[in-house]
Amino acid sequence: MQQRTGAATSSSAADSGKGATDHPHPSRRSDDDGDGGGGNSCSGDPAAISTTISSKQQVEQADAREPKEEQVAIHYLASFHELCVVTALLPLVTLFTCFVTAYVFQYDDVHETHCRVYNIVPSISAITGVSPQRYFWRISIALHIGPRIPIAFVYKNYYRSQLRRLNPAQVPQTSLLITLILVLNCIEVASLAGVTYISNRENYPIHERIFITFMVCSLCYMLATIKLNDILNKGQSLSEQQRLSIKWKKILFAISILSTVGLLVFFAKHRFYCHDLAFSWFAFFEYLIAIANMLFHFTIIWDFPSQFLMIVQGPRENLAQYLSNRPKVD
Repeated sequence: MQQRTGAATSSSAADSGKGATDHPHPSRRSDDDGDGGGGNSCSGDPAAISTTISSKQQVEQADAREPKEEQVAIHYLASFHELCVVTALLPLVTLFTCFVTAYVFQYDDVHETHCRVYNIVPSISAITGVSPQRYFWRISIALHIGPRIPIAFVYKNYYRSQLRRLNPAQVPQTSLLITLILVLNCIEVASLAGVTYISNRENYPIHERIFITFMVCSLCYMLATIKLNDILNKGQSLSEQQRLSIKWKKILFAISILSTVGLLVFFAKHRFYCHDLAFSWFAFFEYLIAIANMLFHFTIIWDFPSQFLMIVQGPRENLAQYLSNRPKVD
């Protein structure tokens, strides 16, 4: 009996010791909960919190310094074909209007010449030198000249894009011819402005010299353009529009040459001999030359049938890269 009681006492004591081991000191449990209860070992460390905030600020500053990609925006889009049609027809319509109104309402003024002989056809300088036709014609030419310079450079780039068709030995001379065409075109435009804004009544010697410059540059431009097209299109299959363009360029150049010969002959008869109707024939050939020149430039409608003119805003690097890698026009 005593042995059994002692065993039971020993067992109870062992159980009590075990219970004491399973339940640690309350203050120790509090420390453990403080370390792991929140799931963040540095939540209570001020230095760690400061480091985290500083890292976030650096990331935000780096994002702010990083340049944002600029979007490409098209501010203006116009049909290049329609622009060329308006540009070519504007002086033609204006010339016809000036002729009719001056002939009907200012007959005596536009037929006056230094010879004072019979005359039935007034010159272009006469019908565009009286008022109000003078202002109408000058406004028309101002609107006409504006697009002419960009068109000249469009033609230059258009021709240069076709140089890859040629034998490498032909490229330098052809490139020089393209530059010559650009220069002649710009001089022709400048001469047209000079003839328009310096009338024969205001300063006849200067007007005459500028008119001669216009005539020479216009004929040389036509001839050089025809020659260039023959070089670039030799052995190529052309579309119907391209064939029409080349055909009419040659026809209009021939008309201009013949009209120039007739103009010089009758100008001499009028200037030195004062023949009757000599000035009328001179004016007639002058109109033919002007109309042929306008129609020659009008053939651009076949050269650029579906192009567009755009004003684009965007990163210069992206636009420059696009222009350098743009597809070539055949």
